[in-house]
Amino acid sequence: MRVIVVGAGEVGRSIAANLESSHDVVVVDRDGETVEELTYALDVLAIQGDGTKLETLRQAGLDDAGLVIACTDDDESNVVICGAAKANGDTFTIARVRRRTLLETWTGSEGAFGVDFMVCTDLLTAQTIFRISGLPAAHDVKMFAGGLVRMAEFEIGPNSPVAGQTVQEADQYDSLTFAALFREDRMIVATGDTHIRSGDRVVVIGSPDSVTGFADDIVCTHDTDADEVVIVGASEIGFQTAREFEEHGFNPRLIEQDHDRARECAEALPNTMVMENDATDAEFLAREHVDEADIVVAALDGDEKNLLVSLLARRLGVDRTVAVIENLEYAELFETVGIDVAINPREVTAEEIIRFTRNDHTEKIAMVEHDRAEVIEIEVGPESVLAGREIATATNDLPDGVVIGAISRGGRLVTPRGTTVVRPGDHVIVFVDSAVLDEVSRVI
Repeated sequence: MRVIVVGAGEVGRSIAANLESSHDVVVVDRDGETVEELTYALDVLAIQGDGTKLETLRQAGLDDAGLVIACTDDDESNVVICGAAKANGDTFTIARVRRRTLLETWTGSEGAFGVDFMVCTDLLTAQTIFRISGLPAAHDVKMFAGGLVRMAEFEIGPNSPVAGQTVQEADQYDSLTFAALFREDRMIVATGDTHIRSGDRVVVIGSPDSVTGFADDIVCTHDTDADEVVIVGASEIGFQTAREFEEHGFNPRLIEQDHDRARECAEALPNTMVMENDATDAEFLAREHVDEADIVVAALDGDEKNLLVSLLARRLGVDRTVAVIENLEYAELFETVGIDVAINPREVTAEEIIRFTRNDHTEKIAMVEHDRAEVIEIEVGPESVLAGREIATATNDLPDGVVIGAISRGGRLVTPRGTTVVRPGDHVIVFVDSAVLDEVSRVI
């Protein structure tokens, strides 16, 4: 399938890199240097031009395209691109936007503007922050099979009771699968004999209760609720995060320095305490007992500011810090200096868009460790290598780097074991090394 990606920023580049091996990808961007760089870096056709012009889209092969993805940094341009593509034919269109109001208008207008699917970056980021906040030590949390299955990635601390144990010793849960460990630059597919070390990042898949139980145990606590939430910065992401917590029954605090923005948020968020002040003022943070917060979310406009606020919160003794970062290259740096979780809105958006480009059997995907691996949900068809076979036998026909994490069968969770027989129609949640993803997708 020909896929046209308009906008070669972090989102467009990530999408193009993910699709280059399985689709005929054309990337359109206005910047000539970016286009030249993509030509050498990826196996795609890169074109310099304005994607809002029909002439440029036709040059990119619009007549033969099955999918057009508009992911520039301008909401209106993305809507125009999708409208032009839709007016030219029956191409499926995806628009990336930042403003939730535009998403709400599109949703309420039954797919207006010629957009088949709209992704709101700020809302997705806020939802990601909320999911992660409920599990201590979690770096990533995703739901599969309509909420029946949860995937989470945890960092193992030096005092964690599972540090030094084998996976078999640590696995005391009825419906949990240890999928993999990330140790420095290595990915280790988990087996019963795999030793868990301090500093490892462990990916588990299972029922929400089992994943929560594992989170409780690795940090020696049974209080996972982030009751006291402080959000720093009333950027659109900060605002949406406060709103997300409100909608789930929380009463967060929101710190914003700008008077007009603080007042606007106070009027729009009835269950949020909005405080007008500079969040980099350590005396203010101490006076307002920010040190008692269960989680501090840094959502200011600027990576450096978010790093400073997170470090201040850490110094005050805050349990968990989450920072929003625009530059993905900073993610590892943030976590190295002690920030618990660094979330990149563009990466979150790319992940949401990519799942729409997969074949019809792929229900949902989650990228792990910046796309080093993926967790995918697939409906098993009669021709699948898994259909009608025991997992232990079927996996012999799969490449290394694949773990069957969970099975949803008729709305019921089945914990996979070697003797479990997979049936056609089952929804299987699979951990896959990105290097073998295409091969696995073809046979599974």
